[in-house]
Amino acid sequence: MSAGGGRLKDEGTRTQVIIAGGIAGLVSRFCIAPLDVVKIRLQLQINSPWDAVPHPHHGPVYRGTIPTMRAIVREEGWTALWKGNTPAELLYVCYGGIQFTTYRSTTQLLSRLPRRLPPSVESFISGATAGGIATATTFPLDLLRTRFAAQGNRRIYASLISAIQDITTHEGPAGFFRGYSAAVTQVVPYMGLFFATYETLRVPLAQIDLPFGSRDAAAGVMASVLAKTSVFPLDLVRKRLQVQGPTRQKYVHPNIPEYHGILRTILTILQTKGLRGLYNGLTVSLFKAAPASAITMWTYEMALRVMKETTSGELLP
Repeated sequence: MSAGGGRLKDEGTRTQVIIAGGIAGLVSRFCIAPLDVVKIRLQLQINSPWDAVPHPHHGPVYRGTIPTMRAIVREEGWTALWKGNTPAELLYVCYGGIQFTTYRSTTQLLSRLPRRLPPSVESFISGATAGGIATATTFPLDLLRTRFAAQGNRRIYASLISAIQDITTHEGPAGFFRGYSAAVTQVVPYMGLFFATYETLRVPLAQIDLPFGSRDAAAGVMASVLAKTSVFPLDLVRKRLQVQGPTRQKYVHPNIPEYHGILRTILTILQTKGLRGLYNGLTVSLFKAAPASAITMWTYEMALRVMKETTSGELLP
């Protein structure tokens, strides 16, 4: 990551960045998997707790993060909190490696411009580019993660391989990219805001003595909360679009409407649930995003530092 003040710090080699990014994604995903499942369930929920007339036959009605987690464990067992973990682990490892590598390369290219851009602008551009490329490359894994997490006791896909085969057979290659436009529309401003805020906060936080080298984690938490809240409706739209297709009525929430496109999906939600409907699952999303970003940034910086120390044979300050 580029430091503030317009100077590009030593980021290690491309290989070190890829490895550190992959490790960061792997560790982060393992830690926040249950919250991810809860978030997806709440985002796909049509019958909200505040509805005047509940419809229990249309699937469970979840109320809050902890109650939702308890309901999933009670009805589906502890392992249900890790549904979709295999494609998600692959997603996070690949996404992390691609994201940090692209961020590093873009930052280095911007640093060679005849006239340097402000550090926050450089970070925004690099972050947006990194997020867009990483999302485009790994989107099929994101879709598979969502569909597995949306399964209740009724198994739609028996395994990752069978899911790939089933989607290929019944939906074609385009089936792996349902919700793609919403994902890119969301992730470009999200990652731009995240990295710009992260890099800005690292400078003042560097002056504070926090335990376990947690300055990067603290900056990651604050940057994530701001960026996630700003673009959350698009994340919800992405999830709704990802479960469209022939299996739409087979998930734990079988009453998910048929949606077409970003704008029409947003308008449908606004018309049926109001503005509040676009923020289903925001609380747990922040609970998930904050520690995920903190763990990701802390792990990335620590892994990169260890590799650089090992290579140089000397302890960095």
